[in-house]
Amino acid sequence: MKSLLAEVNISEGRDLDLVEKVKAALLEKEDVRVIDLDSDKDHNRTVFTYIGEPEAILESTKRLAAKAVELIDMTKHEGSHPRMGAVDVVPFIPVKNVTNEEAVEIAKDFGKFLGKLGVPVYYYEDAATRPERKNLVKIRKGQYEALEEKMKKEEWEPDEGPHAFVPKSGATVTGVRFPLVAFNVNLRTDDIEIGKKIVKAIRGAKGGYKNVRSIALRLEEKNMIQVSMNLVNYEETPIPRVLETIRSEARRYGVIIAGAELIGPVPLMALEEVLKHYLQVHDFSMEQIYY
Repeated sequence: MKSLLAEVNISEGRDLDLVEKVKAALLEKEDVRVIDLDSDKDHNRTVFTYIGEPEAILESTKRLAAKAVELIDMTKHEGSHPRMGAVDVVPFIPVKNVTNEEAVEIAKDFGKFLGKLGVPVYYYEDAATRPERKNLVKIRKGQYEALEEKMKKEEWEPDEGPHAFVPKSGATVTGVRFPLVAFNVNLRTDDIEIGKKIVKAIRGAKGGYKNVRSIALRLEEKNMIQVSMNLVNYEETPIPRVLETIRSEARRYGVIIAGAELIGPVPLMALEEVLKHYLQVHDFSMEQIYY
């Protein structure tokens, strides 16, 4: 049996009735299994994570995306998380008996579908059509607000869909990637500058860990600052190394960690270093785990 994972990020996390309508479209045929659904009011973003056979994942993702594009108006969107479209990012992740090549075919089939709906689409990571589009951060730089001017440049013509700014939908990024760990750490401070300094210490683009992408966000409801991260290769940069660096940097400013959260599913192997580090079981093997 083949298994493919999809982690669809849509730009709505406050209107839960809308989110439920999008979920209903996803599950119309009940041919995929939802692993996680996370809506965040501060981010104003929802992440749908689900798994199934590749063709079922493709068709259900088309239904989800079509409904989200129909219901979400980006001209009215506000939120703390970077975004550039109603259906913002759609990564497909091979899980079992699916090659990268097969997954890229799925991503491009989905991209063509969305393009025909009138949404500009960019391919990233393993589906990227040019080197400068491999990195999501580079594609999304300037976010939705800068998209209209950005799309006027020849180098930022979309891979699919109209070669012009579409105010209501914005643009979508889709592709195939290694399973990342979405990891957030909340700090007991409301000083965004402290968050930015910590981000500078850990973020690969700023001289930190090359596999860490990070931003500092305000959590208005909690009166805290969040260090929001994607760990794009947990094998090379394990979770404990990043967490302890954040803890150490926060202490410099008299700040403590209020808590942390993992968003969406986490590969079991990503937790191996967590166990080894915090339990100090250095000879531990994942083969010891049973369920």
